[in-house]
Amino acid sequence: MNIQGIKVIYYQEMLRAWETLFQTLASPVISTCLYFIVFGSAIGSRIQSIDGVSYGLFIVPGLTMLSLLTQSIANASFGIFFPKFTGSIYEIHSAPISFFEIIIGFVGAAASKSLIIGIVILITASFFVDLQIAHPIWMATFLILTCISFSLFGFIIGLWANDFEKLQVIPLLVITPLVFLGGSFYSINMLPPFWQTVTLFNPVVYLISGFRWSFFEVSDVSVGVSLAVILGFLFVCIAIVGWMFKTGYRVKQ
Repeated sequence: MNIQGIKVIYYQEMLRAWETLFQTLASPVISTCLYFIVFGSAIGSRIQSIDGVSYGLFIVPGLTMLSLLTQSIANASFGIFFPKFTGSIYEIHSAPISFFEIIIGFVGAAASKSLIIGIVILITASFFVDLQIAHPIWMATFLILTCISFSLFGFIIGLWANDFEKLQVIPLLVITPLVFLGGSFYSINMLPPFWQTVTLFNPVVYLISGFRWSFFEVSDVSVGVSLAVILGFLFVCIAIVGWMFKTGYRVKQ
């Protein structure tokens, strides 16, 4: 394995984030503060608690997942799309590095950046609420798996997209609505029975539910099912990326 080649791609992507450090970190911090002001104060004053957890605490996992999913996809998709757009992707293809090593470099950097943002959000949230984590190992597991899985998904979008419009369409029109409708700011048990059943077809529900369980030991679905869903999504993304590189679909264009 070309470790040096992986390091070059990884450090290059991390350096790009470092050059826009204020924008990279300020945006999630400001967004988190605004969500707490709007949802935590305005709505939290009307909803005292959900499943025995204060509303301010309850929305922390949802807020974190909202940023994790969007940032993981954005970092990975732009990371591979920009070399395609500028033509520098051909320099990577001509280097003595395999497609698998290219994936490790780009996806590893995107997941690392998302993981840092997730930690920053949790630190920011701790200034608003008394944040305690019941199962820190499980929390870290869901955090890391989510970052890797959706960075892979973003990598797929970056390979598939051939313009900036396609690069944005799935995150804006698919992922963001799924996150908001996936129990980020409420428990699905608060919904009528019919909509509870419909919501269970939203895969993001399982991610948020499992992540929330690691904090408060309350969840809308079984934590085992949540873990199975995120692992299943990870393997699907790996299979799709493998197929794209094997067939050359949008990879060598």
